[in-house]
Amino acid sequence: MIRVTVLKDQNSYREFSCIGHAGYADSGQDIVCSAVSMLVINTINSIATFTKDAIDVTSDEEEGKIICKLPDTYSEQTELLIASMLLGLSEVSNQYGTDFITMTIKEV
Repeated sequence: MIRVTVLKDQNSYREFSCIGHAGYADSGQDIVCSAVSMLVINTINSIATFTKDAIDVTSDEEEGKIICKLPDTYSEQTELLIASMLLGLSEVSNQYGTDFITMTIKEV
């Protein structure tokens, strides 16, 4: 199962992480894992390309882990990109179910 966790401080995102593999199908055929990976990686790449916000990203492909830490202050564009990613992840979860992906937003 993929576990997406978003850490928020009041109305500001602090970090988001995506850990695990969906297990929907065999590796290379898993459309849930592909969809989640595309949404998360595209969001990170978009923040890096289209904003001046400095993010800290760590990943481990074998574990299926990616963690993105956000700066204390960031642009409205980054806020929108993250909101868009969360919308897409929510739709994947709604379509394929919580056996394959869960999302948690935690107040820190």
